[in-house]
Amino acid sequence: MMRRVACVIVGLIALASAACQESQQAPIKEGATAADSADQVLYHAHYVLTTHGIKRGDLTADTAYILDDQTRFDLRKAHVTLTTETGAPQGTMEADKGMYSTRSQILEGWGNVVVKMVDGRTLLTPHVVFNQVLHTITSDTTFTMTRGSDSAHGIGFSSTPSGHPFNCLRNCGGATSLLLPEK
Repeated sequence: MMRRVACVIVGLIALASAACQESQQAPIKEGATAADSADQVLYHAHYVLTTHGIKRGDLTADTAYILDDQTRFDLRKAHVTLTTETGAPQGTMEADKGMYSTRSQILEGWGNVVVKMVDGRTLLTPHVVFNQVLHTITSDTTFTMTRGSDSAHGIGFSSTPSGHPFNCLRNCGGATSLLLPEK
């Protein structure tokens, strides 16, 4: 009986020492991150977009890294609700990542950008720029815009947040359905 207990103890000691030898160091992120140089880090951030004291939208983000003396916000999972000068909704924008400059009043969105306009159109693009002063949305990369079965696509565009007018810059195309009157 004592021999069995001694064997079990020796086995446990051998197992414990083997487990200690196989441990790995925790992974470390290489290179600088936004959190390394941020003045502040905000979680569930909310910021009111204003132009000359007039509210033009609400900006929210899961995480906001505040940089450059609180003049630049590096955003993760950004969401913007855009409004007219009178507060009427014009649309929304969502992006995986965003950058907002309080100096230039320009908001950029990258990664799976979705712009939804109040008339039901949805714009998909990898990158978009919202100029708060000019109240325009632009891009120089691919886009697809849909509403129901109608679609448009191209490379680059300029528009107001409501989508009127919407100007495709190049390689423009699309499909739409028209109801023609009977003779």
